[in-house]
Amino acid sequence: MIISPLSILSFAKVNLSLRILGKRPDNYHEIQTVLQTVSLYDRLNLAKTSGGKIVFTCDDPAIPVDDTNLVVKAAAALRDKFRVTSSCEIHLAKRIPGQAGLGGGSSNAAVTLLTLTRLWNLSATTEDLFELAVTLGADVPFFLAGGCALATGIGTELTPLPDLPQQQILIIAPSVTVSTASAYQALKAPALTTSDSVSRLAISRTQAIFSDSKQWALCDHLENDFERVIFDIEPEIRRVKDALIQAGARCALLAGSGSSVFGIFDNKEVLRSAAQALQQESGWRIFSCVTLSRDEYSHSLSSAIPGR
Repeated sequence: MIISPLSILSFAKVNLSLRILGKRPDNYHEIQTVLQTVSLYDRLNLAKTSGGKIVFTCDDPAIPVDDTNLVVKAAAALRDKFRVTSSCEIHLAKRIPGQAGLGGGSSNAAVTLLTLTRLWNLSATTEDLFELAVTLGADVPFFLAGGCALATGIGTELTPLPDLPQQQILIIAPSVTVSTASAYQALKAPALTTSDSVSRLAISRTQAIFSDSKQWALCDHLENDFERVIFDIEPEIRRVKDALIQAGARCALLAGSGSSVFGIFDNKEVLRSAAQALQQESGWRIFSCVTLSRDEYSHSLSSAIPGR
C-alpha cells in the first residue's frame, strides 16, 4: 500500500572553481572547490509503502535501477541506520545529464535522504544525515544544504560561502563523455606527503574571493584544473567552451570533471539569443538556468508537493 507520496525537485550544481592539490596517502585526491547549486533539476516522486522492498524506477533507460544506484543506496542506508520497518517506492524523472559533472546522482541521493526522513517520520539530525551522505559520495553532503560552499579534503569538508548575486547560466552537454577516473588519471597529480600538506593560505584566499559578491570578481576567478587534460582528451568539449564565449558568455568553464560546460551571461536576453544560436549544433543538449541561493534551495526542499 502506498502512503503519502511526495514529489520534490533535485537540483544540479556547477563548480565555480576546482583545484586538484595532489594525491593523498589514502589514494584519494585532495581538492579545493567552490560548489554552486543551479536551477536545472530532476524530479523525484517518493512514497512510503508497507511492503518490504525499496522499489526504484526511472524514465531514462540508461539509468540503472538496481542497488548500484545512489538513490537505492541512500534509501537502504537510511532504513538500516534507523531500523525502519516500512519501505518505499521512488520514481526518478531524469533531466540532468549523466556523466556531465553536474552532480545529478549525488543530488538525487541527498534528496532521497531528506525526503525519506520526512516520509518515515524519523528523528534524524543533520549530523546523522551528513554521516550517511559521506558514505554515499563526495558531492552528496553538499546537496543536503546547497547554495554556495567551499569543499576541501576529498570534497566532504564544507564551508558555507555567502550567496552570489543570481547568475544567468547556460549549460551545454555534448554527446561525448569522459569518466572521472580517466580525468584524474590524466592529471597525474603529485603525491601529498599527508593530507595536511594542503595550503591553508590557498583555501583562505578562495574564501575571500568568493565572499566578494561583485560579478566581475566571479569571472576573474573561475578556474578548473581538469580543463588542461579534458580538452585534449575530447576536443569537442573545448569547442563547447569556445562556442559559449563566441555566443556572448561573459565567461565559461568546464563543469566538474566534465563533460558539460557552463557559460555565465550578463542577462536573460543575451542568454536566450545564445541558446537559440547554439541549438543548431548536433548532439548538444542545452539548458538555461540560474544560480540558486541557499535559502531558495532550502525552501524548495521543504516545499514538496503531493506526488502521484
